[in-house]
Amino acid sequence: MRGYALVGFLLLQPAFGEYAEVRGLKMYYEVHGKGHPVVLLHGGMNTIQTSFAKQIPSLAQNHRVIAIEQMAHGHTPDVPGRKLSYEGMAEDTAALLVHLGIRNADLVGWSDGGQIALRLAITHPQLLRRVIVSGVGLGATPEIVKEPGSEKEFAKLAAGMFPEGFEAYKRVSPDGPDHWPDYAAKGWVLWTGSTWGFTEAELRKINLPVLVVAGDQDVVRIEETTRIFRAIPKAKLYILPGTGHSTLQDSPAWVNPVLLDFLANSGEMR
Repeated sequence: MRGYALVGFLLLQPAFGEYAEVRGLKMYYEVHGKGHPVVLLHGGMNTIQTSFAKQIPSLAQNHRVIAIEQMAHGHTPDVPGRKLSYEGMAEDTAALLVHLGIRNADLVGWSDGGQIALRLAITHPQLLRRVIVSGVGLGATPEIVKEPGSEKEFAKLAAGMFPEGFEAYKRVSPDGPDHWPDYAAKGWVLWTGSTWGFTEAELRKINLPVLVVAGDQDVVRIEETTRIFRAIPKAKLYILPGTGHSTLQDSPAWVNPVLLDFLANSGEMR
């Protein structure tokens, strides 16, 4: 499937949207630009475009951007009877990289995509070169899913939390808009389950350069972000002032030059 990605009034180079059969999943991905591979991992309840529309044009100028949509997200269909888990999504991503013959890739992950990126840095470092994450935490369950009755009302709550993601889902999901409650139910289990976050001992195993990005008003407290930064031996930290969880979407003029500079530094950490 081929199409054009429209960002504001900017028409990008043709986006090659394709599907790959990996681990029993029909996984959707897009390719933009040419150069060293940069893999984009979107946030939960979001898509490629709602997560990275403001980064793809900059990255694609000098990189081969491979943007992935995880199970039940965006153009990738749900798999009946299979739960959403960070371990599962990380393994799906690794399988796709192997399928595409991609090694030494750079990862950019936002929110849930950042959780997946760090898991890949722990479990499949041979596939990676550098990692950038934003909006990741050590293990605290999001406050909204702790509220009484949140499980029952989570489809409605999620649609309100992520209105752009909800609208994108209705437009592009192969499962159709009526599948949103089932999808949201899997998301609730994901966010309340035991697979959220990391221990600092796990993070100390990462031997790749990592850029940890966060807004100073993120739902993940700066103290927690700093612990992640301190635990990873080759990490850098970038805190954006006056910015919440949506660092990439809300502050591209600040974030994009930093991402490009980090990716361009192919040697050891400065």
